[in-house]
This record gives sequence, structure tokens and C-alpha cells, in this order.
Amino acid sequence: MNQPYIITVSSEKGGVGKTTLATNLAIYLKALNEELPVTLFSFDNHFSVDQMFRIGRSASHGEVADLFKNRPPSELLELGEYGVQFIPSSKDLGLLREQITRVDILGQILSRSGLEGIVIVDTRPDMDVFTRNALFASDRVIVPVKDAPSLENCRNLYAFFDRYGLSRRAIRVLPCLVDSRVHYNGTFKDSYQLLKGYAINRGYRCFEGFIAKSPKVESLNTNPEGKVYPVLTYGRGTDVHLQFAHLARQVYLGTLQDEERRLTQICEAFEQEESREKEAYRSRRHGLHPLCLVCGSPLVQDDVIGHAGYYGESSDGKIAGFMDEDCFSTLILKHFYDYREGTGTGGTLKSFFRELAQNSYFVLHRTPGTSGFFRQELSLYRFDSNGLEITHKSIVLNDADKGDLLTSLLGKTLKKGDGRLGEAFFLVRKVSTDIPEEILVANEYSRFQAVREKIRPQLP
Repeated sequence: MNQPYIITVSSEKGGVGKTTLATNLAIYLKALNEELPVTLFSFDNHFSVDQMFRIGRSASHGEVADLFKNRPPSELLELGEYGVQFIPSSKDLGLLREQITRVDILGQILSRSGLEGIVIVDTRPDMDVFTRNALFASDRVIVPVKDAPSLENCRNLYAFFDRYGLSRRAIRVLPCLVDSRVHYNGTFKDSYQLLKGYAINRGYRCFEGFIAKSPKVESLNTNPEGKVYPVLTYGRGTDVHLQFAHLARQVYLGTLQDEERRLTQICEAFEQEESREKEAYRSRRHGLHPLCLVCGSPLVQDDVIGHAGYYGESSDGKIAGFMDEDCFSTLILKHFYDYREGTGTGGTLKSFFRELAQNSYFVLHRTPGTSGFFRQELSLYRFDSNGLEITHKSIVLNDADKGDLLTSLLGKTLKKGDGRLGEAFFLVRKVSTDIPEEILVANEYSRFQAVREKIRPQLP
């Protein structure tokens, strides 16, 4: 599949002309080649893209936030003015920020989108998760700068590329809103030469030329109709028109010269990661104890995991496996909460424990200072879903427990060859009885591991 060429317009400095640059560049690229598909969307919380490109007043059937809600980009696209496709802007991006934890999500979405040609992404004036996703997916990053502070902010962009091993060649600085009336004595004759000289001195690559400050162009964003008008049709008599035309030619030639697309790399990396995760999942499945760790009844047979309610794993990697829901809850209630079969409160206590377990992790661990042969104590800890301790209870292990299901569980998980409890702990998590193996899938298992490592230093 042919992947689109991704251009991100980014700067941490506000007021440098990012959106004016992104929207007008889309139109000039389309004018250069009418057959070239050009798509545009913005992660900023204004609606300049919609104001420039929307035809009529029809309601949108999607917005850019929906990209991260498993809606295909093809369902969100609108054909706008000047032949440019756009995805409507959104006020709800802030609600998604905490949910997006990776920088390759947008790249994966766009790599499966079926989009062709050029995609231009306008970003907020900060390095939030949406900006980072756009940068990570980009073949070309255009950084508009209008003064020394905005040029200094380029350091964070380069640092991001270095952190993820991306080529700095993708980044190009473009002086914008340059006041052509200002001139200096000395080496640098005007603001453009000064900014370009500073950029080159820092090792930054620059586009040829600049975008000038123009009262005529600024007026295109303010009018009674509430529209945003393009330079191509309403600013032809300005220098900015020629400057945008020159910039568009440079960008278009770049798309022809850069044969390998960044999305292709992201797609290949994702497929490799997916293959590794599948292999890791198969390895975890293969290493499972086939029987219920409590009662010993068969739970894991071939590709089928039976009616399991809990997953447990010893911290030393000695054993991992599932437990029947009733087996584990009865064992814990019997030894730590004085539960007795047949009592009137038995069913209520089990229901309460089942509800408690939904958002809990349980740990069985030797009570500190009780490693002798004559007195051993076992502690049950309960942690919340973030790995913070809520409660713990301790019991004395004695001869009366021999042959009990607790002894059977400890023999498989925590006891050493001499019959004493070792240093390891046994971590238990409630699982779905319908699909218990879900906890072995990459994201869920990574969460289980992360909680385990948060719990480890909390245990005495």
C-alpha cells in the first residue's frame, strides 16, 4: 500500500503563523498538482481549518478526536474548498490526553487509513502527546520561527527526534512573519538573514526563503463572514503569494525525492512488535501450570483455559498459573477471615470478596522474622489497582494445616525444598472467567508486571 507523505507544522511558540502556514500550504500544493490528494487536520483547539475549508453549513460527521476512538479516517474526511480534504477540528482532545501513552498511535492509524498524497498536521504550541504523535509520524517537520525565542524552542524538537532515534533531516526551519522593512548594519542585513544565520549556527536546516509579515494577509483572517481566506486567491498581489508558491515547490519536490515513507517504517516496526508480542504470549501460555494451583483440577488443556477466576505468579518465576474462582476465594476466606462452609453469611461473604477482588491485587508472602522450622507465619496483602497497599493480615502456619489446600498452594509457589517459606511472594489478580487468558496479552500482562514491581519494594 502506498503511504502518504506526512508534513507536521510545529512550534512551541504561539503566534508564529503555524495555522496560516499549514492551511495555505495545503492550497498551494493542491494548485501545483490538481491530481495530488491533500489532506489537512489540526490538533489545536481553534477552528481555522474548518472556517477556511468547510463548504456550506452542513454539520460534520466526525472530528479529529475520533481518530483516537477507532473510527477510520475515511469516515471523518470532508471534501473542502479548493479540493483540499480536511478532518474537522475538536474541542474534546483534552479529554483524551491521559489515555494516549505512546507516540506511535497516530502513525499506526494513518498507516492503515488508505490516505494518499500529502497529509498536513497542524499542532498546538506545546509538546503535548498529540504533537509528539504527529512529529513521530512525520516525513517533514516545518518549524516556523519569527524571533530568537521561537528559534530557541527548536531545541526541544531536535531533542525529541534524538530520543526516538529519528533522523534530524526531517526538520526544516522557516522564518515567518518577517518584517521586510527592518534592516540592520553589519553582516546580517535584515531579520530573515539574522534568523537564518542563527539557525545555521545551531546546526539547523532551513528552507530557502521566508514568509513575510503582511497586513493584507493578516486581514484575510478577520471579516464579517467569519471565514478565513487563502493567500492564493485573495493575496496574489503580495510578496507572500510568491513566497508560499516557492515554499510549496520545495515541499512538493521533497515528496518526490523522499521515496521511503515514515509510515512504512512505523508499519514495519509495529508488525515486528506484534510478532514479538505474539511469541511472548505463546511462551507465557506454554509455561502455565496445567492444573488449578489450589485444588489440582485440570484448567489448561491444549488451547483451552477452563473456568478460571484468578491468575497467580511467583515473583521468582518459579510458577505461573490459574486458579478456580471458588477454590481461591474459599481458601482465602477460610484461613484469613474465619469463613465456614454452611454458615448463613457464607454466600454474602463470597460475594463481597468477589466484588473486592475486581480492583485488587493479592499477595501471599512470608511474614518477616518467621523463617524458622517451628514457627512460620504467612501474610496476605491487598493492594489497589495502582499497587498501593490497602490492608494485610497474618496467620500462623501449623501442623494442622498439612494436607490442606493452602499447604498445596504454598508447596507449588512459595515453599523451598526444606519445606520452609522462601523470600519470593505470590501475586494474584482476578481475571475474566470468560476469557481468563486476556491477562497474558501484552498490555494486560505489562500492567500486571508494572504493579508487581511497584509492590516488590513495599514488602518487608
